[in-house]
Amino acid sequence: MIFWKYESPIGLLIPEEDDGGLTALHLPGDQVDALTEKRCCLTPLLKQTCRELDEYFAGVRKSFTIPLTPQGTPFQQKVWRELCRIPYGETITYGELARRIGTPKAAQAVGQANHNNPIAIIIPCHRVNGRNEKLTGYGGGLEIKQYLLRLEKNLLL
Repeated sequence: MIFWKYESPIGLLIPEEDDGGLTALHLPGDQVDALTEKRCCLTPLLKQTCRELDEYFAGVRKSFTIPLTPQGTPFQQKVWRELCRIPYGETITYGELARRIGTPKAAQAVGQANHNNPIAIIIPCHRVNGRNEKLTGYGGGLEIKQYLLRLEKNLLL
């Protein structure tokens, strides 16, 4: 595993890659204890990741083209693929996400898969809210979730 440190408007993000795919994007506050066991190196993929994140935070990138290889169960993978289909600037509920993947009674399981998303922002779990579009938990904290949603609605620029 190789990682890089990327300073963003929301704080330090740490993208990780393995075998040519992005495996993680750690948010500020994530416990990243194993960094000493990994190599810090700006590979072409991590450079592309930083460039695309720069464009996203500048409000000009609406989707990412980085090859993603998140590790998870088949159910988590299904949820994460569907997250990538939520249009930029839009939000849905956990219940709607569960319906979209064909498991309408699995909103709680969908929420757990969201919580375990290893590539936040790029796999846009911040676009999912609770019942009645109530802003609910986010791995990086609600302040970061609010920032990302406001960015996507052009309320920051």
